Amino acid sequence: MCTLVQKTDLWDFWIMTQVSLIDGGRILTLDTADGPKRFHAIWLRDNAIDGATRDPVNGQRLITLADLSLDVTISAASVNGDHLTLEFAPEQHKANYDLTWLATHAYDNAQPRTAGQLAEGVEAWDNTLNADVPAGDYAALTRDDTARRNWLEAIRRYGFAKVTNLPVENGNLYKIVDLFGYVRETNYGRHFEVRTEVNPVNLAYTGLGLQAHTDNPYRDPVPSIQVLSCLDNSAAGGENMVVDGYACALRLKAENPEGFDLLAKYTARFSYSGSAGVKLQSRRPMIELDPDGTLRAVRFNSRSIAPLTDIPFDEMTAYYAAYRQLSDIIDDESMEVIFKLEPGEAFVVDNTRVLHARKGYSGEGSRWLQGCYADKDGVLSTLAALEESA
Repeated sequence: MCTLVQKTDLWDFWIMTQVSLIDGGRILTLDTADGPKRFHAIWLRDNAIDGATRDPVNGQRLITLADLSLDVTISAASVNGDHLTLEFAPEQHKANYDLTWLATHAYDNAQPRTAGQLAEGVEAWDNTLNADVPAGDYAALTRDDTARRNWLEAIRRYGFAKVTNLPVENGNLYKIVDLFGYVRETNYGRHFEVRTEVNPVNLAYTGLGLQAHTDNPYRDPVPSIQVLSCLDNSAAGGENMVVDGYACALRLKAENPEGFDLLAKYTARFSYSGSAGVKLQSRRPMIELDPDGTLRAVRFNSRSIAPLTDIPFDEMTAYYAAYRQLSDIIDDESMEVIFKLEPGEAFVVDNTRVLHARKGYSGEGSRWLQGCYADKDGVLSTLAALEESA
């Protein structure tokens, strides 16, 4: 056993830490001011950071799990400054671990498993957000990393954010995607036009109001980011509306926990075949949870739902009741954030979470929006890189 007196400018977690090996070296224990933290030898060996285990440039593993023994043990442990040095048996491999890195990645903690919990950095919202709709100025987003980081953080937190002061030009929505990632092309093309049309292939191209929905639930994987940019909006009406699917799911859980469980437990089916040569189909739950219960996605689109065939006969009535209740919650004005896009404005929406809608508009005047899809991994990757460099 050795005692580490750690500098206070790192993590208070590590002050006066004792390091010990137990179970024949299969487990390393750090007895800290925050309580004991245990690490398995196999986990530590798998996560070793050295030139023989990981590429020093890209950090990718140079070995596979098949190269490691499940019976690996730690034969020696010592503390050197801010690092822990371990030697593994039987291969006599040595590796160093930054204590701050270990603190960040400690897994010997309570693992809450509550259906409907929110991920870190995510905040549910309702119509009170109308008072402070998240937005970023395009010029600032292109030149100021802090502004872009704050804007992307808002997308992660709330699931949507506006962009203002865009150049009013055809294809300006690509400039928004360039801030974080790449366009995802679909059967609608690299981008699509949202205008009133005769005999449209999609109801989005009419002047009808649309219920709040997530786009393209019939795809697997679903496009996880949607961008809508306004080039002209002189028609009466046509306000945009967003609704937090997470907040709606949590409200359903509070009002009808059994119904919440049904929508999370059974898969719904979605389909679209409105164009020649296209027949898209998916099978996913309306409320999708991670194994630990964290809300992963909400899929809701009454225009594209297919016959429900995956719910047991005895639970179909209750399932439809929960489906209807979720629909009523989504339609509740207390859940809506409403804004009317002006030319040079756009909004980005997390299509796995936030439902969007449009109020009806008249044939007088004109309305021209352009839309495209992208992927959320670009948002999260760019945000993580900006946070790391801050």
